[in-house]
Amino acid sequence: MKSRGKRLSSSFYLRDAETVGIDLLGKLLVTYIDGELTSGIIVETEAYCGIDDRASHAFGNRRTTRTETMFKRGGHAYVYLIYGMYSMFNVVTSEEDYPDAVLIRAIEPVEGIETMLKRRKMKEVTRRLTAGPGVLTQALGITTKHNGIFLPESNIIWIEDIGITVKPQDIVRTKRIGVDYAGEDALLPRRFYIKDNPYVSKR
Repeated sequence: MKSRGKRLSSSFYLRDAETVGIDLLGKLLVTYIDGELTSGIIVETEAYCGIDDRASHAFGNRRTTRTETMFKRGGHAYVYLIYGMYSMFNVVTSEEDYPDAVLIRAIEPVEGIETMLKRRKMKEVTRRLTAGPGVLTQALGITTKHNGIFLPESNIIWIEDIGITVKPQDIVRTKRIGVDYAGEDALLPRRFYIKDNPYVSKR
């Protein structure tokens, strides 16, 4: 599959979740699913930091059928289902056996917009198309069957550097969404987004 930029190598992902979560802003998330190419610029992420993060599925070194993917080496896709209908796309980071991951919360559509609209059953482009982790996966065709894909070598889902540099002053750090159960860890500033981008999900 022809690239628009430089595909992120495995070394990009072999760092902690917060660093990768920030550095993913401005990168291009690409899918080639059912013969359709779609892509979008990552504009919002959340970091989940290993066994000490109460908001993480792997808190306390919890290894289950669902979380096992988080313990793979950085660069694997961790996709799980919530509410019985929404697939959540995460990028595993750090070394093997250390379960860091970054949730992709929002993208700005770039390619395959007609396909995205069809998948989302929408007639026109609005922020609702991809502003949120459960809807961006619908738009891109990502489901739980893609759990475990190794992004640096995949022709189904991958991420590219297309030369966009997000300045530090344009990156907003705030607490994550929907993790109130995590106590004090819910207040940690591990959500990152591009300031003033219209596709950032609602707070």
